[in-house]
Amino acid sequence: MVPPGPSETVAGDITADESGAGARPASEKAAGAFRTIGELSRETGLPQHILRYWETRFPQLRPLQRAGNRRYYRPEDVALVQRINDLLNQQGYTIRGVQTLLADERKRAPTSAATMEAVRAVRDSLADALAEDAAVG
Repeated sequence: MVPPGPSETVAGDITADESGAGARPASEKAAGAFRTIGELSRETGLPQHILRYWETRFPQLRPLQRAGNRRYYRPEDVALVQRINDLLNQQGYTIRGVQTLLADERKRAPTSAATMEAVRAVRDSLADALAEDAAVG
């Protein structure tokens, strides 16, 4: 058997170029990358069956499912799992308590959407004022 080359990787090894710069664990992903249920389980220390159970209890937690029901967790799903884990296991909330908290936050979301619309209106009026100023000057 031929050993892997300098930029090849073996499971669990460090990936690096020939100079050794940019070394990082092969399992490390970019912050915005999707994660499988196994990767999320390893990152959070939660068993996979708990993550699947939470999907049935928290409608906000909906990972993408591809062929064969393979789950892909988006960065916002990962953040939600970490938040649910903190609320349940560190802060002492019950499943029902976390459900209520997340549902209440979801109800308040339209207010933040209205706020964003107001910010957009101010931004547009400022852009118009700048355009007028540039046309005059």
